[in-house]
Amino acid sequence: MRHAQTFLKSRGGYGTMRDMKAASIQTREIAELLQDGTIEKIKPGLYRLASHSKEYPFRSTLIDVCEAMPKGVICLLSALDYHELTTFNPSEVYVAIPHADKPPKMKYPPIKTFFFRERLYAPGVIRVRTGNSIVRVYNKEKTICDMFRYRYKLGENLAFEALKTYLRRKGADLNALQKYAEICRVKTVLLPYLKALVE
Repeated sequence: MRHAQTFLKSRGGYGTMRDMKAASIQTREIAELLQDGTIEKIKPGLYRLASHSKEYPFRSTLIDVCEAMPKGVICLLSALDYHELTTFNPSEVYVAIPHADKPPKMKYPPIKTFFFRERLYAPGVIRVRTGNSIVRVYNKEKTICDMFRYRYKLGENLAFEALKTYLRRKGADLNALQKYAEICRVKTVLLPYLKALVE
């Protein structure tokens, strides 16, 4: 069983059934590791070392989602939480995928999927390396503008709180904020808030 653990560690804590079989890890061994809690099933065919969540407690669920969804980008409330722009603690991972894609059936963590068209999906993605994994998340400015785009669904108060928190921070970039407001088509909504807070 050490072979399986060593293999998963070498791949950042994650591995597919196909890759493990290719590395001569038997199905019986995988089943035993699942049963004793050494590994966890993320979705059909994708597994993770259980110790991985202890090593990266804050980002482990975000890593799980990005590993399970190669085109997934952490967005909205989860991105606000990641950037520490909200006091709200989401119970699901909010993730954006291209409009025509189909989300996988994940066992854990619970996810809330948003389908973004290309003009809204591609801009503002940053890639953060955590161990051997990459977390894809929208930058602060894009996230705030997305929150204003979904203000009726997710709460205008959360969008406003994020904007206020962002503007209080050193390095707040008003030009970038306006750029993403144009991309997200929320400029006429955002600018009055921005004007009131900045003046």
